[in-house]
Amino acid sequence: MTVEIKALPMPINFAPATVREEVIQNVATILATMRYSVPFARELGLNPDYLSDPVPAARARATADVTRAIRRYEPRCQVESVDFDEDPVEGILIPKVRVSIDG
Repeated sequence: MTVEIKALPMPINFAPATVREEVIQNVATILATMRYSVPFARELGLNPDYLSDPVPAARARATADVTRAIRRYEPRCQVESVDFDEDPVEGILIPKVRVSIDG
């Protein structure tokens, strides 16, 4: 099954009913977390180093970073595509990831 997930804050469900719900929540958490911000899991999340890059460069680096982070921290899904909601004037990129969930 393929699902699109955005990097938006969502309430945490400590007992998801299905594997699908758990994977979606985990991917959303990865996308919404800044790397180095989680004690004892400093590599979790997205790298802040490219935040000041021009939007085209940041988009390219973010695509690779999103794919790497999801592959490492949520292996039960496969990244199908990475796209962005963006505001080029403000320099805002919000990742939208399409993943297929195993099982």
